[in-house]
Amino acid sequence: MERHFEKELNNLKATLGKMAGLAQESLVYSTRALLEEDKTLAERCFVNERTINNLEIEIDHGVADFFALFQPVAIDLRFMLAIQKINNDLERIGDHCINIAQSSISVAGFEQKTGLLELPKMIAIGQTMLHDACESFFTKNLQLARAVLETDDMIDELNRANTREAIQLVKNDKTSIEMALELLRISRNLERIGDLSTNIAEEVIFHVQARVVKHHADDRKSRPAPPDEEKRHEA
Repeated sequence: MERHFEKELNNLKATLGKMAGLAQESLVYSTRALLEEDKTLAERCFVNERTINNLEIEIDHGVADFFALFQPVAIDLRFMLAIQKINNDLERIGDHCINIAQSSISVAGFEQKTGLLELPKMIAIGQTMLHDACESFFTKNLQLARAVLETDDMIDELNRANTREAIQLVKNDKTSIEMALELLRISRNLERIGDLSTNIAEEVIFHVQARVVKHHADDRKSRPAPPDEEKRHEA
């Protein structure tokens, strides 16, 4: 039997799905603008951003109304909390895509070109992480969510590698400093998109299993306490 608030839940989920699709589109547009040196792709990202911001407000109001009208508990409460947090994460991802698009336009304008560091690899991983994180929420696929968590270290390491390579690039050619700074800006924004995709995956696990895995909390619970800590608990 359908619950009396099922329609409102489905409407919120559908709106969040639209927002997730636009965020993924924006990441594709902004990064293709870099790889293809295509300013028109970057401009599509700016158009998406306005819609993403409007959807964030719509979802915020919908969540507030749902809490006021239905006072959800248990899995429905976790679902609404997840929507609220993912809504914020997707809006921030949209902002990072705008930053990437702006830097992509700048990079395309430089006469002297350098390599793109590890950015092509980073872009591929970031797009997969965001897609899988969103997909895991809408399908309740815990395997996908965990795969996102496991990939986060890879994108972090690529960000660090980009920093090392950019420093060496500038040492070899002082005229490349502006290009290097824009590439590092893109790298940092991709790293943040990876973090936000990880946040979404963590919310999926919380929603489905009521388990907190932020900051590896789940791992810490499974580890034995150090000897001195065990003694404190016994005292």
